Amino acid sequence: MIIKARHFARLSGIAVITVLLAGCASRSSSLAEKEINTTPAAYAKLIDGIHTIPEVDTSGIDAAMLRQRVDYPTDEPAGTIVVNTAARHLYLVEGDGKAMRYGIGVGKEGLAFAGAATIKRKAEWPHWRPTQNMMDREPARYRHLASGLAGGLGNPLGPRALYLYQGDRDTMFRIHGTTEPETIGNAVSSGCIRLINQDIVDLYSRVKIGSRVVVVQGGRALSS
Repeated sequence: MIIKARHFARLSGIAVITVLLAGCASRSSSLAEKEINTTPAAYAKLIDGIHTIPEVDTSGIDAAMLRQRVDYPTDEPAGTIVVNTAARHLYLVEGDGKAMRYGIGVGKEGLAFAGAATIKRKAEWPHWRPTQNMMDREPARYRHLASGLAGGLGNPLGPRALYLYQGDRDTMFRIHGTTEPETIGNAVSSGCIRLINQDIVDLYSRVKIGSRVVVVQGGRALSS
């Protein structure tokens, strides 16, 4: 009887441990699924030097605006950036009919340029100053910033900027980050082509000085 009692106690203990472990596994699995659904790894908090780029809540952003590899047949060579302002998408051509696609927000400056250009400058945590047009259009908002802002989390260019040139002429057209990720997929009052900060960091790491950029406005690009 003593042996049977000990055996029963041992089996009961194993059963309790099994239930507890099952409960932990269930809670961990549910938490993991929630984290995956609400905070894609691509938009998690990103430590970037002395700055920490905050996690982006993507629940209010159209899924089509999030970074993804897509089918993209084109005659443009791998490494080319194609900006389609009407579709609110930027494509980095990878070749073999594929491209990395990023959602973009478009400002008035971003709608003022079409054609081909070259990336001649890249900057991390760039300095920013409003253009004359921005100060003239919204003086109360921008005039006091005429001397510009140093790079940082409150800088409208975000953590990275790509500067487009035609020959030696700066087009004043930029591809950059944003302080307002919720505007991705929309037309906004100011700025050029803005990406979610995690996306511009990713794009910046993939492109080189000298990369070709083609900007399409209203369905067609103007050659340069």
